[in-house]
Amino acid sequence: MEKSFIPGTVAVILLFCSGCSNSTTAGIPAVEYFNAASYAGVWYEIARMPNWFERDLYNVKASYTLNPDGTLKVVNSGMRCGKLKTVTGKAWFTVRPEVGALKVQFFFPFSSVYKIIHLNNDYTVAVVTGSDYSRLWILARTPQIPQGELIKLVQYVTALGYESENLIFTKQKWQKSLP
Repeated sequence: MEKSFIPGTVAVILLFCSGCSNSTTAGIPAVEYFNAASYAGVWYEIARMPNWFERDLYNVKASYTLNPDGTLKVVNSGMRCGKLKTVTGKAWFTVRPEVGALKVQFFFPFSSVYKIIHLNNDYTVAVVTGSDYSRLWILARTPQIPQGELIKLVQYVTALGYESENLIFTKQKWQKSLP
């Protein structure tokens, strides 16, 4: 067996087994009043659970554009060490367009669950999860939200079973201090 094949095989096995966790978010429903056109636009990351692909990022935001075929173009960006980092992907609905349950793909052939579990009526604040409790994002249309609203959102995700003490509060260039 070739040496280069072994690390690749291990990586594929680890990727597959990462979805085998008992900490699935399948029991948390996605919002059912979703409107992709209203969701489109820029969302600033307010907080997130730690993940390797956003390590040390600040000024993090996501831009969603509705494609003619009903999918969404997703452009995530953030700064690391003064340099802009971006990744572009595509999201598609897994149930129907009125339900905030999607798959997102940044690198073929891999895709991830993206489930909007809370969304304000005016589409100014959203809470998004992945397939397990290690993935969570609090997003807003502005780089900051009122402290009281943030506290309520943290209480909400804690009640759902998230280890909110692990949340990273994203530094946006506008912020003078973190919550």
